[in-house]
Amino acid sequence: MPGLDWLTARPVAHRGLHETARGIVENTASAFSAAIVGNYAIECDLQLAGDGEAMVFHDETLDRLTERRGPIAALSSHELKTISFKATADRMMMLDDLCTLVEGRVPLVIELKSHFNGDARLAIRAAQVLQSYAGPVAVMSFDPAMISAIAMTAPGLPRGLVAERKLLSGIGVGTATYLGAVFQARPHFVAWSVQDLPASLPLLARYAFGLPLLTWTVRTDADRARASRWADQMIFEGFRP
Repeated sequence: MPGLDWLTARPVAHRGLHETARGIVENTASAFSAAIVGNYAIECDLQLAGDGEAMVFHDETLDRLTERRGPIAALSSHELKTISFKATADRMMMLDDLCTLVEGRVPLVIELKSHFNGDARLAIRAAQVLQSYAGPVAVMSFDPAMISAIAMTAPGLPRGLVAERKLLSGIGVGTATYLGAVFQARPHFVAWSVQDLPASLPLLARYAFGLPLLTWTVRTDADRARASRWADQMIFEGFRP
């Protein structure tokens, strides 16, 4: 896809520029605002609320980061927005809220979380919200079915594949089945685990097919050197490039 130079133009802050010691929790307005001030692109995650709304949150459950317990999918978006995080005054955001906050000032790279069960509601809802967003934005997922749903629902929205070496064993599918699904999804870029670089599939995508290659999650000097050698840009956390 032409016109994706913005995707690799600057380092991407993993779940925003978060720092728990300073009360800045991942995937919150504070983390995203800090990334904007630092002029970093923002990576974030979406989960599906019980009412079908796209919520900015990484985990399937509330347990790790909030004062509540249980699955995200058991509560409505309205209920989720009232729940306190453990270390900050921030509240969970909907994708609409994130778009309003960022307003195109830095690129957004949004990961769609999936249960690998064929449920494409999150992809469809994200596409609906993002169709009116004017800033640079891309979506990505470990699940090729999510990328395919974006391709069908919003073909002009940049879409990418997230992957790592252990993915196939984790989701219980064969290599041929997975690669067939990826081919059908037609990703515009790839985001690959930095710990697995170099690897044949992402480098084939980069050099043979000309797809931008992001790498995650860069945390150390060794990671950073590997990212610089093998990828077009890094998704980082724990330091400021």
